[in-house]
Amino acid sequence: MYTPKVAVLFGFGINCDHETAAVFEMVGGKSTRVHLNSFISGLDDLSNYDILAVPGGFSFGDHLGSGRLMGNRMRFSLRDELSKFIQDGKPIIGICNGFQVLVKTGLLPGPDSNEPDFIQRASLTLNDSGRYEDRWVTLEFNQESNCIWTKGMTRIDCPVRHGEGKYVMPDKESLTNLSNNNQIAVRYIDPNNYTETNRDEVLPFPQSPNGSMMNIAGISDKTGLVFGLMPHPEAIYAQWLHPDFTRGAEPKTESDISWEGQGLQIFRNAVDYVKSIND
Repeated sequence: MYTPKVAVLFGFGINCDHETAAVFEMVGGKSTRVHLNSFISGLDDLSNYDILAVPGGFSFGDHLGSGRLMGNRMRFSLRDELSKFIQDGKPIIGICNGFQVLVKTGLLPGPDSNEPDFIQRASLTLNDSGRYEDRWVTLEFNQESNCIWTKGMTRIDCPVRHGEGKYVMPDKESLTNLSNNNQIAVRYIDPNNYTETNRDEVLPFPQSPNGSMMNIAGISDKTGLVFGLMPHPEAIYAQWLHPDFTRGAEPKTESDISWEGQGLQIFRNAVDYVKSIND
């Protein structure tokens, strides 16, 4: 059986690379931590891998805005390699700072075509609270999305850790197109007060930790291969990492006992997708 090869970027202030590499290994991938400069210098080649992960952290110290410098470095130094990676049908994920990087690179939300043009169309800016937020949120996944990362997922609890997580676009038309294209893959929701009719109304704090337009927590490009989100699914790879784990219902039978956390499915989806097109 084919084992997908995962490139997990590190360097310049990224600090979630070890746990991101670990979760891919848990679901059947083969992770390699690769310094961004290795791709830029030619020491390693992006084409050697099946999946690219841009983890969370504080790349370049968030100078000039979160993800700006890392995004520019990738956009101007790896433009052709990234374009070919997507054209070859290979998935990319950006988590937290990685999401900010993909937005600043222009890979997300991307153009209406399936070929990236590296034009920035959105941003992730300062939280409405005016401070760094480290808390748990509830996420709802779009069942109509073609995102390969979120296939079969409905709702999970997940931690956020960011100061610039508010997703914004320059005009209402752009935001409406994003929604109509089902590129809004995941939103923040209030689990106690959620309906299809009120999902676009910006939630109050802390249900929305940042005030994102349309409660956007994560988006995909038109291909469904490139996915970014502000929450950290790698941080809920096991059930006991949830703060309410000990308050849950006791397993009725031994078969009900599972260690897997809700966030692990995101990474399994990508690994299974790569296996399906290579076996």
